[in-house]
Amino acid sequence: MIVERSLHPSFVSNTYLVVDGKGGSGFFIDAGGPVAPLIEAAKRLEVEPTHILLTHHHFDHVSELEALREQWPAIKVLIHPLERGALEPMAGGDGEAQAKVDTVDAGELLRFGALEVRPLHTPGHTAGMLSFLVSESSGRSAPLARVPGPGGFTGGEAVVFTGDTLFKGSVGGVRAPGHTTYTDLKDSIMGTLMELPKQTTIYPGHTDVTSVGEEWETNPFIRIWRGLDAEGSEPCTALDESATLVLLADDYDGGKKAWVRWSDGKDDIVPGSRVEPN
Repeated sequence: MIVERSLHPSFVSNTYLVVDGKGGSGFFIDAGGPVAPLIEAAKRLEVEPTHILLTHHHFDHVSELEALREQWPAIKVLIHPLERGALEPMAGGDGEAQAKVDTVDAGELLRFGALEVRPLHTPGHTAGMLSFLVSESSGRSAPLARVPGPGGFTGGEAVVFTGDTLFKGSVGGVRAPGHTTYTDLKDSIMGTLMELPKQTTIYPGHTDVTSVGEEWETNPFIRIWRGLDAEGSEPCTALDESATLVLLADDYDGGKKAWVRWSDGKDDIVPGSRVEPN
Protein backbone atom coordinates (compact mmCIF):
# COMPACT_ATOMS: atom_id res chain seq x y z
CA MET A 1 0.00 0.00 0.00
CA ILE A 2 1.24 3.46 -0.93
CA VAL A 3 -0.21 6.61 0.68
CA GLU A 4 0.56 10.04 -0.75
CA ARG A 5 -0.54 13.13 1.21
CA SER A 6 -1.14 16.77 0.30
CA LEU A 7 -1.59 19.35 3.08
CA HIS A 8 -3.59 22.52 2.45
CA PRO A 9 -1.50 25.55 3.50
CA SER A 10 -4.46 27.43 5.02
CA PHE A 11 -6.90 24.74 6.16
CA VAL A 12 -4.09 22.35 7.21
CA SER A 13 -6.46 19.66 5.93
CA ASN A 14 -5.16 16.51 4.30
CA THR A 15 -6.04 14.98 0.96
CA TYR A 16 -4.71 11.48 0.36
CA LEU A 17 -4.05 9.29 -2.66
CA VAL A 18 -4.02 5.59 -1.81
CA VAL A 19 -2.80 2.94 -4.27
CA ASP A 20 -2.14 -0.78 -3.99
CA GLY A 21 1.13 -0.48 -5.92
CA LYS A 22 2.68 1.06 -8.99
CA GLY A 23 0.46 0.51 -12.01
CA GLY A 24 -2.35 -0.75 -9.81
CA SER A 25 -5.62 0.57 -8.41
CA GLY A 26 -6.06 3.82 -6.55
CA PHE A 27 -8.49 6.22 -4.91
CA PHE A 28 -8.55 9.51 -3.03
CA ILE A 29 -9.57 10.21 0.53
CA ASP A 30 -11.14 13.70 0.61
CA ALA A 31 -10.47 16.48 -1.87
CA GLY A 32 -9.50 19.58 0.07
CA GLY A 33 -6.38 20.07 -1.96
CA PRO A 34 -4.06 21.15 -3.20
CA VAL A 35 -4.56 18.20 -5.52
CA ALA A 36 -1.90 19.07 -8.13
CA PRO A 37 0.85 17.15 -6.23
CA LEU A 38 -1.43 14.12 -6.00
CA ILE A 39 -2.27 14.25 -9.69
CA GLU A 40 1.47 14.21 -10.36
CA ALA A 41 1.87 11.32 -7.90
CA ALA A 42 -0.81 9.34 -9.74
CA LYS A 43 1.04 9.86 -13.01
CA ARG A 44 4.34 8.83 -11.44
CA LEU A 45 2.72 5.70 -9.98
CA GLU A 46 0.94 4.97 -13.30
CA VAL A 47 -2.45 4.84 -11.58
CA GLU A 48 -5.88 5.96 -12.80
CA PRO A 49 -7.83 6.64 -9.57
CA THR A 50 -11.44 5.53 -9.81
CA HIS A 51 -13.02 6.97 -6.65
CA ILE A 52 -12.98 9.87 -4.20
CA LEU A 53 -14.05 8.72 -0.74
CA LEU A 54 -15.22 11.65 1.36
CA THR A 55 -15.08 11.58 5.15
CA HIS A 56 -17.66 14.40 5.37
CA HIS A 57 -19.02 17.42 3.53
CA HIS A 58 -17.10 20.37 5.02
CA PHE A 59 -15.52 22.74 2.50
CA ASP A 60 -11.94 22.20 3.66
CA HIS A 61 -12.31 18.52 2.67
CA VAL A 62 -14.12 18.90 -0.66
CA SER A 63 -12.98 22.23 -2.14
CA GLU A 64 -11.05 20.68 -5.06
CA LEU A 65 -13.49 17.99 -6.12
CA GLU A 66 -13.88 19.59 -9.52
CA ALA A 67 -10.13 19.69 -10.11
CA LEU A 68 -10.02 15.92 -9.70
CA ARG A 69 -13.08 15.51 -11.93
CA GLU A 70 -11.46 17.59 -14.62
CA GLN A 71 -8.46 15.27 -14.57
CA TRP A 72 -10.54 12.07 -14.40
CA PRO A 73 -14.08 12.78 -15.69
CA ALA A 74 -15.33 9.27 -14.86
CA ILE A 75 -14.15 9.33 -11.25
CA LYS A 76 -16.86 8.44 -8.71
CA VAL A 77 -17.53 10.35 -5.49
CA LEU A 78 -18.82 8.47 -2.45
CA ILE A 79 -20.07 10.00 0.81
CA HIS A 80 -22.33 8.90 3.68
CA PRO A 81 -26.07 9.28 2.91
CA LEU A 82 -26.47 11.81 5.73
CA GLU A 83 -23.81 14.04 4.15
CA ARG A 84 -24.92 13.93 0.53
CA GLY A 85 -27.51 16.70 0.71
CA ALA A 86 -25.07 19.11 2.32
CA LEU A 87 -22.38 18.25 -0.24
CA GLU A 88 -24.44 18.72 -3.39
CA PRO A 89 -24.27 22.55 -3.55
CA MET A 90 -20.46 22.24 -3.43
CA ALA A 91 -20.23 19.30 -5.82
CA GLY A 92 -20.68 21.24 -9.02
CA GLY A 93 -23.16 23.72 -10.42
CA ASP A 94 -24.94 21.42 -12.83
CA GLY A 95 -27.12 18.37 -12.37
CA GLU A 96 -24.65 16.12 -14.16
CA ALA A 97 -21.89 16.90 -11.67
CA GLN A 98 -24.20 16.37 -8.70
CA ALA A 99 -25.39 13.07 -10.13
CA LYS A 100 -21.84 11.77 -9.81
CA VAL A 101 -22.12 11.93 -6.01
CA ASP A 102 -23.15 8.53 -4.71
CA THR A 103 -23.34 7.13 -1.20
CA VAL A 104 -21.53 4.53 0.87
CA ASP A 105 -22.24 3.41 4.41
CA ALA A 106 -20.82 1.35 7.23
CA GLY A 107 -21.14 -2.37 6.59
CA GLU A 108 -20.21 -2.09 2.93
CA LEU A 109 -16.89 -3.34 1.61
CA LEU A 110 -15.06 -1.62 -1.23
CA ARG A 111 -12.29 -3.31 -3.18
CA PHE A 112 -9.50 -1.57 -5.08
CA GLY A 113 -7.14 -4.15 -6.52
CA ALA A 114 -5.33 -5.75 -3.59
CA LEU A 115 -6.91 -3.36 -1.07
CA GLU A 116 -10.14 -3.55 0.91
CA VAL A 117 -11.81 -0.44 2.31
CA ARG A 118 -14.25 -0.65 5.20
CA PRO A 119 -16.25 2.53 5.88
CA LEU A 120 -16.72 3.06 9.63
CA HIS A 121 -19.49 5.40 10.80
CA THR A 122 -17.87 7.78 13.30
CA PRO A 123 -20.38 10.59 13.97
CA GLY A 124 -19.88 13.56 16.24
CA HIS A 125 -18.12 16.24 14.21
CA THR A 126 -20.85 15.60 11.60
CA ALA A 127 -23.77 13.17 11.56
CA GLY A 128 -22.48 11.16 8.61
CA MET A 129 -18.76 11.26 9.31
CA LEU A 130 -16.97 8.24 7.90
CA SER A 131 -13.56 6.87 8.77
CA PHE A 132 -12.06 4.53 6.18
CA LEU A 133 -10.17 1.43 7.29
CA VAL A 134 -7.86 0.20 4.52
CA SER A 135 -6.11 -3.16 4.52
CA GLU A 136 -4.86 -5.78 2.13
CA SER A 137 -7.52 -8.12 0.82
CA SER A 138 -8.50 -11.07 2.97
CA GLY A 139 -6.43 -13.52 1.01
CA ARG A 140 -3.23 -11.61 1.77
CA SER A 141 -3.84 -10.37 5.33
CA ALA A 142 -2.67 -11.85 8.62
CA PRO A 143 -4.46 -14.80 10.26
CA LEU A 144 -7.97 -14.11 11.50
CA ALA A 145 -8.37 -12.44 14.84
CA ARG A 146 -10.38 -14.28 17.48
CA VAL A 147 -13.12 -11.62 17.44
CA PRO A 148 -13.74 -9.42 14.39
CA GLY A 149 -13.17 -5.73 15.01
CA PRO A 150 -14.84 -2.60 13.58
CA GLY A 151 -16.29 -3.11 10.14
CA GLY A 152 -15.70 -6.85 10.45
CA PHE A 153 -11.95 -6.36 10.30
CA THR A 154 -10.19 -9.57 11.27
CA GLY A 155 -6.64 -8.38 11.81
CA GLY A 156 -3.50 -7.72 9.85
CA GLU A 157 -1.72 -4.58 8.72
CA ALA A 158 -4.09 -1.66 8.20
CA VAL A 159 -4.41 2.10 8.17
CA VAL A 160 -7.42 4.23 9.03
CA PHE A 161 -8.37 7.65 7.69
CA THR A 162 -10.25 9.37 10.51
CA GLY A 163 -11.46 12.62 8.93
CA ASP A 164 -12.27 15.15 11.65
CA THR A 165 -13.06 12.59 14.35
CA LEU A 166 -9.58 11.99 15.76
CA PHE A 167 -6.29 13.85 15.35
CA LYS A 168 -2.81 13.44 16.74
CA GLY A 169 -3.22 14.54 20.36
CA SER A 170 -6.71 15.95 19.86
CA VAL A 171 -10.28 15.18 18.84
CA GLY A 172 -12.91 16.71 16.58
CA GLY A 173 -15.25 19.41 17.82
CA VAL A 174 -19.01 19.04 17.95
CA ARG A 175 -19.97 22.60 17.07
CA ALA A 176 -19.33 22.58 13.31
CA PRO A 177 -22.18 22.57 10.73
CA GLY A 178 -23.99 19.24 10.77
CA HIS A 179 -22.57 18.15 14.13
CA THR A 180 -24.20 15.70 16.51
CA THR A 181 -23.09 15.25 20.14
CA TYR A 182 -20.17 14.81 22.50
CA THR A 183 -21.50 11.33 23.32
CA ASP A 184 -21.42 10.36 19.65
CA LEU A 185 -17.86 11.62 19.28
CA LYS A 186 -16.65 9.79 22.37
CA ASP A 187 -18.37 6.57 21.26
CA SER A 188 -16.86 6.90 17.77
CA ILE A 189 -13.37 7.19 19.22
CA MET A 190 -13.52 4.78 22.15
CA GLY A 191 -16.03 2.30 20.73
CA THR A 192 -14.76 2.17 17.14
CA LEU A 193 -11.34 3.68 16.44
CA MET A 194 -9.68 2.58 19.70
CA GLU A 195 -10.98 -0.95 19.08
CA LEU A 196 -8.61 -1.27 16.13
CA PRO A 197 -5.21 -2.97 16.61
CA LYS A 198 -2.75 -0.68 18.36
CA GLN A 199 -0.32 -0.76 15.41
CA THR A 200 -2.95 0.67 13.04
CA THR A 201 -1.67 3.87 11.43
CA ILE A 202 -4.02 6.85 11.69
CA TYR A 203 -4.15 9.33 8.81
CA PRO A 204 -6.27 12.20 10.19
CA GLY A 205 -8.15 14.87 8.30
CA HIS A 206 -5.71 17.51 9.54
CA THR A 207 -1.95 17.58 10.03
CA ASP A 208 0.18 14.77 11.42
CA VAL A 209 0.05 11.00 11.11
CA THR A 210 -0.23 8.98 14.33
CA SER A 211 -1.33 5.49 15.42
CA VAL A 212 -4.03 3.88 17.53
CA GLY A 213 -1.45 2.85 20.12
CA GLU A 214 0.05 6.34 20.37
CA GLU A 215 -3.33 8.00 20.84
CA TRP A 216 -4.37 5.33 23.36
CA GLU A 217 -1.40 6.24 25.52
CA THR A 218 -0.91 9.98 24.97
CA ASN A 219 -4.10 11.67 23.72
CA PRO A 220 -5.30 13.75 26.71
CA PHE A 221 -8.99 13.22 25.95
CA ILE A 222 -8.57 9.48 25.69
CA ARG A 223 -6.48 9.34 28.87
CA ILE A 224 -9.32 10.93 30.84
CA TRP A 225 -11.89 8.65 29.20
CA ARG A 226 -9.71 5.71 30.26
CA GLY A 227 -9.61 6.98 33.84
CA LEU A 228 -5.83 7.55 33.77
CA ASP A 229 -5.99 11.32 34.29
CA ALA A 230 -8.40 13.36 36.35
CA GLU A 231 -11.01 15.72 34.95
CA GLY A 232 -10.57 19.44 35.54
CA SER A 233 -13.08 21.35 37.62
CA GLU A 234 -12.24 25.01 36.94
CA PRO A 235 -15.25 27.32 36.38
CA CYS A 236 -15.17 29.02 33.01
CA THR A 237 -17.20 30.86 30.42
CA ALA A 238 -17.56 28.93 27.16
CA LEU A 239 -19.43 30.30 24.15
CA ASP A 240 -20.64 33.06 26.51
CA GLU A 241 -22.22 30.55 28.91
CA SER A 242 -21.15 29.37 32.37
CA ALA A 243 -19.49 25.96 32.34
CA THR A 244 -16.83 23.77 33.93
CA LEU A 245 -13.55 23.31 32.10
CA VAL A 246 -12.87 19.57 32.09
CA LEU A 247 -9.86 19.78 29.74
CA LEU A 248 -8.01 22.38 27.72
CA ALA A 249 -5.62 20.66 25.31
CA ASP A 250 -3.46 21.50 22.32
CA ASP A 251 -5.25 21.22 18.99
CA TYR A 252 -3.92 20.21 15.58
CA ASP A 253 -3.71 23.81 14.29
CA GLY A 254 -1.58 25.22 17.10
CA GLY A 255 -4.62 26.45 19.01
CA LYS A 256 -6.59 24.79 21.79
CA LYS A 257 -9.53 22.40 22.02
CA ALA A 258 -11.73 22.46 25.13
CA TRP A 259 -13.92 19.85 26.77
CA VAL A 260 -16.52 21.66 28.85
CA ARG A 261 -19.46 20.62 31.00
CA TRP A 262 -22.58 22.77 31.02
CA SER A 263 -24.70 23.53 34.06
CA ASP A 264 -27.20 20.81 33.03
CA GLY A 265 -24.42 18.18 33.20
CA LYS A 266 -24.04 17.74 29.43
CA ASP A 267 -20.55 17.72 27.93
CA ASP A 268 -19.31 19.49 24.83
CA ILE A 269 -16.12 19.87 22.73
CA VAL A 270 -15.61 23.50 21.69
CA PRO A 271 -12.84 25.72 20.35
CA GLY A 272 -10.42 26.68 23.09
CA SER A 273 -10.46 30.25 21.82
CA ARG A 274 -14.09 30.49 22.97
CA VAL A 275 -13.31 29.54 26.57
CA GLU A 276 -12.23 31.95 29.32
CA PRO A 277 -11.49 31.07 32.96
CA ASN A 278 -13.73 32.76 35.54
